[in-house]
Amino acid sequence: MTQQQPETAPGTIPETAPESTMQLGVVPPQPAPYPYPPAYGQQPPGLVVPVPVKKDRRVLRAVLRWTAAVVVFGVVGAGVAYGVTEQKRGDLPGLATESDGRWEYPTIERPPLPSGAPDPFAEENTREEHFADLRALVLPAPKGATADKKLAGDDGWLPGATYVDTYDKDSRGDLRTSLKEGGLRQIAARGWTMPDGTRTRIYLLRFNTSAFAREHLNAITDNGATLLGAADVEESYGWSAKGSKVPFTSLHVYDEQKPYGKEQLRQAYIQAGDVIGLVVQSGAGTTPKIPFQQTVALQNQLLG
Repeated sequence: MTQQQPETAPGTIPETAPESTMQLGVVPPQPAPYPYPPAYGQQPPGLVVPVPVKKDRRVLRAVLRWTAAVVVFGVVGAGVAYGVTEQKRGDLPGLATESDGRWEYPTIERPPLPSGAPDPFAEENTREEHFADLRALVLPAPKGATADKKLAGDDGWLPGATYVDTYDKDSRGDLRTSLKEGGLRQIAARGWTMPDGTRTRIYLLRFNTSAFAREHLNAITDNGATLLGAADVEESYGWSAKGSKVPFTSLHVYDEQKPYGKEQLRQAYIQAGDVIGLVVQSGAGTTPKIPFQQTVALQNQLLG
């Protein structure tokens, strides 16, 4: 794989700004208008009591008529405002918003841990192991997707040979050796195709320790292992740096270079402790960037 200079691209995960330490809603005490309360029946010092003035009934009737008119207009205006706010955003002319291309994923939650098991990056978990079910750590498919039955495996577990076959023939020998000697424990996968033809494949490989996982990732990136259909790829350093906002994880993103051929292929490797994740997307002509970045970011967060 060839490398290029850092390049800024969208898809970053914004950092949360620190909360203010100021106490909100606390009103400082105000000085009393006079130093002591007046005696019963007495007026406070400096207070002037106005003398009642007899009201002109004609003025009073005019005020009442105008008040009634204001109330009527207020009720009508409130009804119109309610009708506007109750409509959907896309139903009102000029308020519809265009989608930026993101997919509609279901609510994503991390799977529960076995009783007494630590988080993968807890201080006492020196091997950085994921004790949750690896199959539950694979990102679910978005709305409208058609599942790829070839990646369902046997009860959710994918054979190592199926994973190796996703790479070109020249890379498979070194990958088999790396998996065999690198303490591979399990492979879980999921794939789907969207209505526009964009195809997604996600592979999660769990090793004995985080050190073995790093060794396997190095065997891929350093030795130039390439996926089928993507002979010429370059790493997007700028996007990788800004997209890797999940603590204790690393992210390596690659884009196929022109000419693409029949389809463009995008890929990303995630290392999170003892797990290596591979996200692959391809589409006819060009592969949309926004769904790819969205998918990679969500899978990264799920592993972190």
